[in-house]
This record gives sequence, C-alpha cells and structure tokens, in this order.
Amino acid sequence: MFEQDDADRGQVGIGTLIVFIAMVLVAAIAAGVLVNTAGFLQATAEDAGQESVDKVTNRLDVVSTHGLVNASGSEMKIDSLNLTIRLAAGSGGVSLQDTTIKYVSGTEAKNLVFKNTSKTGAHEKTNATSLDANNSGLNSTEYTAYALDDDGDSSFPVVNSQADRFEIVINTSVVEGGTGGLKTGDTVDLEITSRSGGSTQVIMTMPQQLAGQDENDPIPL
Repeated sequence: MFEQDDADRGQVGIGTLIVFIAMVLVAAIAAGVLVNTAGFLQATAEDAGQESVDKVTNRLDVVSTHGLVNASGSEMKIDSLNLTIRLAAGSGGVSLQDTTIKYVSGTEAKNLVFKNTSKTGAHEKTNATSLDANNSGLNSTEYTAYALDDDGDSSFPVVNSQADRFEIVINTSVVEGGTGGLKTGDTVDLEITSRSGGSTQVIMTMPQQLAGQDENDPIPL
C-alpha cells in the first residue's frame, strides 16, 4: 500500500516569483501615492487654516474718527474724514500699502488705495490740519495717512506694534466728485481690508452741528 501524504505543498517557480514581485511593487506604489496625497492634504489644510486665522486677526482697529469742516461754500460740509487706527488684538503687522478701503456713500461706491504723500514717511501732528486732505494731491480712488505715534521704529506705513497710531485721511470732496464733501445727515460706510483679507467696518453719519463752524474745524463723527 502507498502511504498518502496529506501535507500542503507550495507552488514554486519563476511565474510565482514574478506575480509576487508585481504585488509588492503595486503595494509600494499605492503606499507612495497615499503618503504623497496625505502630505498634500495636510499642507493644504494648514495653509487654509492659517489664511482663516489671518482673515480674523490681521486687521486694523479704528480708535476714533473725526471730520474737517469745509466752510468755504454756501453750505457747510465735511471734506475730510480722519480715522485714527491701531493693530487689532493678536494681529501681525499690516502695511497700508497693501490695505484698501471700500468707500460707500449715498452717491458713490469706490475702492481707495494708499498714497504716501509724506517725503519722510512720518509726520508730527501739530494741529488738525497737519495733513490737509485738500492739498495732498489725492485723486478720487486714493487715501493717505500719517503717523501719530510710530513707536520709535519708523515703520510707517506699516503698523507693526500695538503702540503704533496712524491717522488715515480721505478727501471726501474729491471722492464725491468735487461736490465739496459730505453734507449734514449723509452716511458713509467704510470697509478697511488688509492684504490677508482681515476687514474692519466703520459707519459714519455726518452731524447736525455744522452751522457756526469755521474752515477746517474738527468735528467728532
């Protein structure tokens, strides 16, 4: 009688070896694709997260606002909007050169870009008209600014410290098409947007108490 051998036997040969190598290569390629895809998705998610954070934090805060009176015509108007700004809490440096202002009034809607009208980059504010919007050479799509307090590092026009205080100046007479500015009761909506997308909205209504004011008198807004 022949003895029956029930032991399992493996298939060996060049064909099996080729199939095995092919399976290893396919698995290695698939693993490489998965690793690369995971790395790309992680980098994309980190970039998107950082951009989202920048949009929230990298922006400017408006500390105070006032206007300057144009009393030269038959009707008193506000021909200059002045906004004192600082960095928002937790914000990185914000350059005015990359900051736009969306200006919307009852008659105009324009995007204003920064124009440096200073030769030295910073001004000492000696009075309310130390930087006269009407004589700054601005056109209808520009605003300017000067440094109230540059924290001793001459960074203007970059706001890079919580101690920095810059003043933005908008010539409303020019923006409004040479009408002399904004009259009593007019409302202006300003949206100040930094390069990273962080924005600050300011709504100002021109006051009633313009009668009796002199040329270039400051009026709180």
